[in-house]
Amino acid sequence: FKQLGGYMKTIVVYASKYGSTETYARWIAEALNADLYAVKALSSKTLSRYDCILYGGGLYAGGVKGLSTFLKKYASILPKTFILFTCGIADPNDPANVQHIRNSLKKIFPPDLEAQTAFFHLRGRLNYRKLSVMHRAMMAMLQHMLAKKDPATLRVEDQQLLDTYGNDVNFIDRSTIQPILSFVQDGINAK
Repeated sequence: FKQLGGYMKTIVVYASKYGSTETYARWIAEALNADLYAVKALSSKTLSRYDCILYGGGLYAGGVKGLSTFLKKYASILPKTFILFTCGIADPNDPANVQHIRNSLKKIFPPDLEAQTAFFHLRGRLNYRKLSVMHRAMMAMLQHMLAKKDPATLRVEDQQLLDTYGNDVNFIDRSTIQPILSFVQDGINAK
């Protein structure tokens, strides 16, 4: 991490549709004493003042909310270490989920930026009553597809989705930001 006089200016930027990512972003900013911005309120001038940038975005159909636009606008001014945290209903403790997320990210990340980016994945909330029509339809199709499968072939997460379909499912857990905080703090302490 680049430091200014022993102090690293840190910003947490987020894009959140249903609120889970914003919740995590607020907790991270608070714990790191960092500034917090919604991506839509950000400018190049503002972003260029920071040495450490964390970007959080919700996962939707394999993409990260706002990330593609963020990278197009700001990739050239990002510091050497850029931290990305995603938030979705997929269990980040399942290596297959993490690999799927990483494969999706490879499609939009310039290779040089990907090599200097630290990635973290957090689990959010799914409130069916608040879903957009499109997201509700996507979840209905997924539920329909999973219901047709042989129950013996379902992953634990797939069975959870079937069991909780239509309900409010909340996996938000403040303690799961600790690896992100440790990564940033270790970077500060290494300088």
